[in-house]
Amino acid sequence: MINRNPNIANIKAGYLFPEIAKRRREFAAANPDAKIISLGIGNTTEPILPHTNAGLLGGASALADVKTYSGYADDSAGFTKLREKIAAAFYKDLVEPDEVFVSDGAKCDIGRLQLLFGAEVKVAVQDPSYPVYVDGSVLAGAAGGWEGSGYAGITYLPCTAENNFFPNLDLIPQNSLIYFCSPNNPTGATADRAQLTALVNAAISKGCIIIFDAAYSEFIRDPALPKSIYEIENAKICAIEVNSFSKPAGFTGVRLGWSIVPKALKYASGESVNTDWNRVNNTIFNGASNIAQAGGLAAIDEKGLEEMRALTDFYLGNAKLIRSTLQEMGINCIGGDNSPYIWAHFPGRDSWEVFSEILEKCQVVTTPGAGFGPAGQSFVRFSAFGHRENVEEACRRLKSNFI
Repeated sequence: MINRNPNIANIKAGYLFPEIAKRRREFAAANPDAKIISLGIGNTTEPILPHTNAGLLGGASALADVKTYSGYADDSAGFTKLREKIAAAFYKDLVEPDEVFVSDGAKCDIGRLQLLFGAEVKVAVQDPSYPVYVDGSVLAGAAGGWEGSGYAGITYLPCTAENNFFPNLDLIPQNSLIYFCSPNNPTGATADRAQLTALVNAAISKGCIIIFDAAYSEFIRDPALPKSIYEIENAKICAIEVNSFSKPAGFTGVRLGWSIVPKALKYASGESVNTDWNRVNNTIFNGASNIAQAGGLAAIDEKGLEEMRALTDFYLGNAKLIRSTLQEMGINCIGGDNSPYIWAHFPGRDSWEVFSEILEKCQVVTTPGAGFGPAGQSFVRFSAFGHRENVEEACRRLKSNFI
């Protein structure tokens, strides 16, 4: 019989979000009258807005007409027009259309990108960080085994209040893959231009490649804060960017995202990363759904971008309510201004204990910070993705019942 892939055996049991769902189910079973409100997992709740939805409907209708039917594309990188519009709308032509690769979501891209670098690459991640950066590295064989609070082969870059939630770049190993997210999930911290410049300079000097997760960039409201790593000089020689329609356009159930792999990005031996990424995608991916791409085209025309702004404004309104409630309660927190996440500090507390206490006392689901990495201990993440009336009710419960 064939042996199991040993990398799967290395992955720590219990992916964060299924574990939260399990504990929520257990609480609901023991408390059948409880009216649970989720401010936990970052899943959107509001309907796709009309213009964007019309694009999706048009894409579906086109498949039902012999004159407009389409199947596999010649190139898995996506509709040419969509690649052109992404380059123009989100990057102001800082990138070329053939550097844009349309996908079925940023999470999927993060996993597939590991194929470019193999099991021997060194990995550095922000701590705390989105769990897929670490778990994807484990599955690729690049993380080693679990040792206490982290994986042996991963360098954790603590992001704490003491360093303004931006890591000490001296800790980054030479010739490593750096996972960096801004606005950050889970902390909500957004790196400024000087910080990203320092990150790019460190990557170049150390021979590293940055995988820059910009999935929440459309929530940035401060015009001084960069939305893309490519706003930073020389980033195209050291960085790959991933992004998504999921949160700003409500496409969590549609699945559409993209990656940017600049043609200037090279391996140590001089080969093109862009060429390899094209090869990987054409080998194991047949392209994003034609229906989803039609919706994406609508989402980034003039009317669609207006809808995107309105939707992100709505969630930022939720975030403001949550953050102000926590601050009134004397709880220190960041995020919620240029991000849909609020990172709340409970000094000296175990984050899973805080999660359980909020669930039991308030019937509100949050996300324990320890699930995002060692530096997440004593923090809890609140998500602004929710119906407004539920967010308002959750805030009332927190103020009334959580001490």
